[in-house]
Amino acid sequence: MDAGEAALIAASGLWLALPAMLPNSAAVLFGRGAPVDLGRSWRGRRLLGDGKTWWGFFGGAASGIALGVLMLLLANAAGWSDNGGFGPTGQALGVITLLAVGSLLGDMLGSFIKRRLDVPRGAKLPVIDQYDFLIGAFILVGIAYPSWLYQSYLEGWSLLALLTLLVATPLLHRAMNIIGYRMGKKEVPW
Repeated sequence: MDAGEAALIAASGLWLALPAMLPNSAAVLFGRGAPVDLGRSWRGRRLLGDGKTWWGFFGGAASGIALGVLMLLLANAAGWSDNGGFGPTGQALGVITLLAVGSLLGDMLGSFIKRRLDVPRGAKLPVIDQYDFLIGAFILVGIAYPSWLYQSYLEGWSLLALLTLLVATPLLHRAMNIIGYRMGKKEVPW
């Protein structure tokens, strides 16, 4: 494998994960209204907290799906095979939807864990904060489209795509949080 092929594989790791990356940032923009947990508590602590709202969930998911559809259109316009790596159109739409929804469910699971550990809203919890969305997205896609996940991130040289994603995610997470903080949408810049 030459450097060009390695760079292409590394870039594919980020490209294919974009529908999972956008929803959490978009959820912050849409977030208002009733919390997903409806204010309920478990063992004296909120299930998720006020930061996870239905508007944010549906707005974030719709944003990730819309981005994925745009990516498919761009891939086809550019003449890329296999819908830009997402596979046949039916599968591509399924993968994109599960990436978007799974990322938000993963983020909610991260919030649930933080509440159980008594970590206040907005406080840091390394690893969980950076990767919860990715874990949720990969779990959902892995259930419905295990061969796509395997071929895209786990098989042979595609491990380079996964490694790139794992290294880039904390950097992108931090950058988006700073942007959200400067926009006044987040209370803390992390």
